[in-house]
Amino acid sequence: MATDDASCAVAHGDAPGEKASRTLVAVFASPVADLLLRYGHDLGYRTVLVEPERGRVTNDEQTTAEVLTHFPPLDDDADVVVTDHHRVELGPMLAEALKQPTRWLGVMGNPRHQGPHVAALKELGLPDSEIARVHRPIGLNIGSRTPPEIAMATLAGLVADRNGKPGGFEF
Repeated sequence: MATDDASCAVAHGDAPGEKASRTLVAVFASPVADLLLRYGHDLGYRTVLVEPERGRVTNDEQTTAEVLTHFPPLDDDADVVVTDHHRVELGPMLAEALKQPTRWLGVMGNPRHQGPHVAALKELGLPDSEIARVHRPIGLNIGSRTPPEIAMATLAGLVADRNGKPGGFEF
């Protein structure tokens, strides 16, 4: 069935999707990071795991992402998701990410509590304007509880944000 709708043609496999230059960086190895990288790869992202402790990296993460102990050079087409807000390296890793012109930077965590990243970044002397660049909570509000749900909601939120859409069921 022929259509003039380019998006429909891509969805039906009748036309190639656009080549994206997007980068998804998951910070800290975790079950959510593994799924973000896997799903992100399927969505066309260049996927990168930044994990300062190499021993925490699983084989699954190594097959879907470039694995580094530090941030690579990033541009304004990169989305960075910190997947563990309990790590002692939280402040320094976020401070390093904030030095780059990333499109989006967020930290997982319960939205009912102030994120520990705020105190960690203040302790490092970062101004409120820089701390405000860090999104929290992340992802669409679908009541996520499991790593696959969190990863899916996060990526859906990133795609919606990138496309200038609010997410959810409003069109």
